[in-house]
Order: sequence, then C-alpha cells, then structure tokens
Amino acid sequence: MGFVVSDVIELSAVDVAVTPVEKFREFLLTRGMRLTPEREAIVTAVYSTHDHFDAEQWITDLTRQKGASRVSRSTIYRSLNLLVEAGLIRKVARSNDREVYEHDYGYPQHDHLICRKCGTMIEFLNTEVSELLERIAQERGFRMAGHRLEVDGVCAECSRPPKRQHRKLDMI
Repeated sequence: MGFVVSDVIELSAVDVAVTPVEKFREFLLTRGMRLTPEREAIVTAVYSTHDHFDAEQWITDLTRQKGASRVSRSTIYRSLNLLVEAGLIRKVARSNDREVYEHDYGYPQHDHLICRKCGTMIEFLNTEVSELLERIAQERGFRMAGHRLEVDGVCAECSRPPKRQHRKLDMI
C-alpha cells in the first residue's frame, strides 16, 4: 500500500536558519558522531521532495539513484532513526508493519486525516485545533511544545458505494 498525500493543501517549506544537512551535522556532533558521506546522501535524498515515505519504499528509490547504491540498508535504517531523534523527520503512521515518515524540520505544524483503506493522507492546517489544544493544555497547567493529530477513518473515495454494472438481464 503506497501512501498518497491528498492535494487538499500545499505545504510549502518555511524559512529555517540552517539547512537540514547542517542541522543533522550539529545533532550528530552532540552525539560524538560525524556526518559521513552516506548520511549526507540520505538527508539530501529525504529533503529532495516532500513526499511521505515508508522506509522500504524509500530504500528502493534511494538505491536506484546514481552513487547511492553503496549505502547499506542498515545504514539507512539507523540514519532514519537518527533523523527522527534530530527532529528532522517524524513518523506519521504505521501501516502493514511499516513506519511512514515525513519532514518535521522546515515545514509548518499540520495534521493528518488517514484513510485506513487506501492509505491516502490528507494534510490540513487548522488554527482552531491548535488554539483548542493550547487552551486545554493551559487549563491543566501543561506547557505544550507542539502537537500531532492523526485522524483514522475512510476517505470519500473509499466511502462511495461500488459502481454496479447493470447486465442486460437486470434491465428486464
């Protein structure tokens, strides 16, 4: 099942102080690690598009790119986990035992409606949701750093009744 982002809104990147590669380099330095050419290729590839992706799909796409075939599967999985820890990407949903990722750094706070039948993800921005969550947090003395809202359900396309072909005998 591939994850498709509905074009309900177009999320455009927001201005950031440092590039994703530089932010990842800084994060790795705090861990006593270095930004290897393989890790840099992974960050660059992840940020070359805003598509949601699952690791297996992305590994297949990455290894098809020129010069990326030397990046091992284990390096990719470890790097994805480090990218999550660094706040550059986040896990959005889980389907068929696969994690689905999206950019977290450089994109506005947004939420998702996720069709569990076809995998479509509808991204949406809603200030009322954000304000409601802020108010609830404040009422409870909770200092909110952000939120993540994923609504599971069935999209309009999957909710439609099947189109039935009438046979000639049915029309008698």
